[in-house]
Amino acid sequence: MVDDYAELGFETRAIHAGQAPDPRTGAVIVPIYQTSTYAQDGVGGTREGDYEYSRTANPTRTALEQALAALEGARHTLAFASGMAASDAVLRTVLRPGDHLVLGNDAYGGTFRLIDKVLSLWGVEHTVADLSKIDEVRAAIRPETKLIWCESPTNPMLGIADIAALAGVAHDADARLVVDNTFATPYLQTPLALGADIVLHSTTKYLGGHSDVVGGAVLTNEDELREQLFYMRNAAGAVPGPFDAWLTLRGIKTLALRMERHCDNAERIVQTLTAHPKVSKVYYPGLPTHAGHEVAAKQMRRFGGMVSFSHVDGEQAALEVASKTKLFILAESLGGIESLIEHPGRMTHASTAGSTLQVPADLLRLSVGIEDSRDLVADLVAALG
Repeated sequence: MVDDYAELGFETRAIHAGQAPDPRTGAVIVPIYQTSTYAQDGVGGTREGDYEYSRTANPTRTALEQALAALEGARHTLAFASGMAASDAVLRTVLRPGDHLVLGNDAYGGTFRLIDKVLSLWGVEHTVADLSKIDEVRAAIRPETKLIWCESPTNPMLGIADIAALAGVAHDADARLVVDNTFATPYLQTPLALGADIVLHSTTKYLGGHSDVVGGAVLTNEDELREQLFYMRNAAGAVPGPFDAWLTLRGIKTLALRMERHCDNAERIVQTLTAHPKVSKVYYPGLPTHAGHEVAAKQMRRFGGMVSFSHVDGEQAALEVASKTKLFILAESLGGIESLIEHPGRMTHASTAGSTLQVPADLLRLSVGIEDSRDLVADLVAALG
């Protein structure tokens, strides 16, 4: 499937890969195969070799997986019921009791919770490291290390890791590099092309793009790993329903257009925040002053729609800003068409409190939507006072 679309532009792949007109009716949109089971042509005679039960395979989900593979340049994609279900499948497929992984010091709170509170009970150990510092990552590697778990940009501090360099460190240690590409999306960054072994998405976010569906995906070029992940997913059952797959498939058709607008609006917001007296620091890889700017410019098309900033007057002032915005909705999640604001320390990253991943109390995170940027700027300025 990847080879069929490899020479076509991103926007073309997003609309056509895995989405040929229905051969029976000619419908140009992939049908929602709302079924749990399939008639067999004799005992064991499944249609197309796959369709016996929708936990195992569903044609709508297959179309989504083929489309995502074409966008990321992957041979294999497996869709999951959520981003955390996808993360859990990777961790339990690759790791065994006694194994070790290296985790970024600015990882998503849910990922940290899964590793620190759940996988640790299974005998899996982890070391936290600043993934932007290659020497620190090398120092964290042990003989038992099987994974380096990377986000770039990170959530919520918008840190940048050199994916190609991390892949080299992982492979030197006979380990794999996992890259959570949720913030960047395949439109802005393709980690497999940079040497990553596994790419992970919360498709709930930019890929779905409309805050109306929850999902996840894992992509790889390794045939054996795909079979292992497929077995784990089928055994555990964390699959998206056909309507969820259809909604996500619909969302990716406009991903390129939306990401350009997200980036445009984020740059306008950053310009305003960096000049505002109530803002002590802005976290955005598009800023030339950002520590990871040069690496981001090398491995990303643009710098994304996520922005974080610290309030000069501390936590309480930050909380007040979050309560005063009108267009920036106070809510968790990100990547939808609407703009969101949240306080990571008390919301998405509360599970990191007291750990080395604890986020600053004065930090606010913005998911910049696709509204008129002038209205978004006015809303923030009014809330900042």
